[in-house]
Amino acid sequence: MKKLLFSMLLALSATLVFTSCKEDEENLPKTIAETAQNTSNLSSLVAALNRAGLVDALNGDGPLTVFAPTNEAFSAFLSANGFANLEAVPVNVLQQVLLNHVVGGEIRAANVPAEGYVKTLATFGNTTSNLSILAQKNASGVSINKDVKVTSADILASNGVIHVVDKVIGLPTVVNHALNNDNFSILVAALTRPGLGVDYVDILSGAGPFTVFAPTNAAFAALLTELNLTSLDQVDNATLNAVLQYHVVNGANVLAGQLTNGQEVTTFGGGKFSINLTGGAKIVDARNRTTNIIITDVQGSNGVVHAIDRVILP
Repeated sequence: MKKLLFSMLLALSATLVFTSCKEDEENLPKTIAETAQNTSNLSSLVAALNRAGLVDALNGDGPLTVFAPTNEAFSAFLSANGFANLEAVPVNVLQQVLLNHVVGGEIRAANVPAEGYVKTLATFGNTTSNLSILAQKNASGVSINKDVKVTSADILASNGVIHVVDKVIGLPTVVNHALNNDNFSILVAALTRPGLGVDYVDILSGAGPFTVFAPTNAAFAALLTELNLTSLDQVDNATLNAVLQYHVVNGANVLAGQLTNGQEVTTFGGGKFSINLTGGAKIVDARNRTTNIIITDVQGSNGVVHAIDRVILP
């Protein structure tokens, strides 16, 4: 009788252990790729990942942060770019677009800054320089590159976190980086002023590469004070053209780490300025004025942007 009771208890124990293990296994968080596969509104993302050969990457150890476009977002992306379907998107393009939605490390919504650039796993051309996206958080929630909204945040996975977004995040040009950041709104207004005779948006949307030293709105305000002007409209077109072209280097994607002390830089308009690395990266312009480079390596698909705290003058 004792042996029979012992055997029954042993069998019951084994059954409970097996059931517990099975439940624990079922309750384990799934990987990012597996979570997407189990989410009906992310089926287009899953199809894109399969076509691009990136499923294994999102099944890896991580941690990763993925901004996951919905099916509706993919449909809008295909339509806007003239693709009949997902199969019409070249695989190399699709890979880079998808990688532009993935950030190394885990970023929860609560940790998104009010405004800041983060690097994605997409890269500029054949280099190892990762593209940048602008992450912002306010009372309305989290957005990427100004107009891509996070609609469902902090979906946890075993190897990171997913944030569902309402648009596909396009590969940003240097123009897009300027347009996406409200701190460059005066620069954008200057570049698009009617009557300049130069289509800077078209030029800077081209293949490049370009290196743009972008003055912030505060930099333009300081320039007006320095010149005793009340508005940028008081600067004539010829002068404004010369100033704008002095902030662009054509034919090079110059990262901050490639700058050297005393380096002479030739600009789009043919003017020159020099680099001073003493106490941080600075520009010494043709008028011997010193300007600080305050944000570096905002990488785009056709070049790189560095924010500066002063308008440099030829």
